[in-house]
Amino acid sequence: MNKRLIFVGKLFSVVLLILVLFSYAMFQGGFTSWFLFFGFLPIFLYHLGLLLYPIHKWQVTRHFSRNVIRTGDHVDVTVKVKRTMPYPLYFCICEEIFPDTLQRTKGSYESYRYLNEPDRMQVNRSIKKIVFPGFHREINFPYVLQQVPRGEHQLQYIRIRVGDVFGFVKKEHTFQVKDQVVAFPDNRNVHMNDTFSSFEQGSISSHALNLNNTNIVSGVREYEPGDKFSWIDWKQTAKKNNVITKEFEQEKSTNTLVVLDACDYQGINRLAFEASIELTVSLLEYVRRQASQVSFLSVGGKTVFFPMHHDPIKSDSIRKHLTRIQPAGPQPFSKKMQEELPKVPKGSNMIMVTNHFDDGFMEMIQKARQQAKQLVVLFIQGSALISDRENQIIQQLRLTGIVINVLTEKQLIHNATEVSVS
Repeated sequence: MNKRLIFVGKLFSVVLLILVLFSYAMFQGGFTSWFLFFGFLPIFLYHLGLLLYPIHKWQVTRHFSRNVIRTGDHVDVTVKVKRTMPYPLYFCICEEIFPDTLQRTKGSYESYRYLNEPDRMQVNRSIKKIVFPGFHREINFPYVLQQVPRGEHQLQYIRIRVGDVFGFVKKEHTFQVKDQVVAFPDNRNVHMNDTFSSFEQGSISSHALNLNNTNIVSGVREYEPGDKFSWIDWKQTAKKNNVITKEFEQEKSTNTLVVLDACDYQGINRLAFEASIELTVSLLEYVRRQASQVSFLSVGGKTVFFPMHHDPIKSDSIRKHLTRIQPAGPQPFSKKMQEELPKVPKGSNMIMVTNHFDDGFMEMIQKARQQAKQLVVLFIQGSALISDRENQIIQQLRLTGIVINVLTEKQLIHNATEVSVS
């Protein structure tokens, strides 16, 4: 309604000016008055035509140099405008309307130096480009979308403004142009200084996860993607008319469960949460490369469990989940994790990634310790944001024999991250 009133007001103003000048020429008469009327008539007609020019019928498209990137990368974007009627335009302004998911940045590992000041990663991202199209039927607006944060970003709207040389008539229209940019979590170079495993017959831990002990056959199972050709049991395959592989003792003994705390809490450090995502992705990849079976549990607004046995399809599902996930849920992580512990496979090595401790964390850890062969906690937070209560919990965990790695900005600004499991 307001747009219509503005249009009617501008139209009335232009027509009124034409009538006033025409009346002046009629009553005044003479060469000068008619010269002024006919001299300004083309300008008034141009303004009238610009008011009636249907810019909403333009065809607006958006083109990306690539739609799938890693966190922190850039994308070259070109907005193309095609119009059928080449009406002369003095200027044209194109404005990209960004969603809330793009109102923050995420650069390289150096950005973690702001782990104590996560609000510095929030930005008011704005892109406006101006061109002088004249009679051109096709108009291009190139720009670069830099430091794209993790997530699936839906770009939906483009606002275009046009006007005359005097700025008397201005028109704008918002076009709905739906496109998507996906920024997968970045990988970090993770190294475990003492990788863990424990054989079935004894309780002695062996820090040799990357040592392929395939001499002791403990059973057989159906073939799964990722199994080696040499593991196939040809006798059982012939009997069952299905591909059967040998199951070795180390396969059972090196099951690892990675748990991510994706619960929301008051004053959450979003940059620390992004570091948790990066480290989770890297840990899953590291353990998988060690020829070990790894599963993943995401505890947040919804609890999602991914059992994984060298399956590339499930690995891709985990990556998509970690791309979309955001902190959510009214319940604290310690409470939700206690509810999930009975469902967790017993006897696995457990790596827990979190960036917040509450009063119920110690109780949950003690119960989790009974479920797991070995438990490792990765706590990610800015050094200046670790509270006194969290420092107390860290000390208590170490006194009870829980392995805890505290990762702050000092460790995260480097690509290589060392994780201790003993």
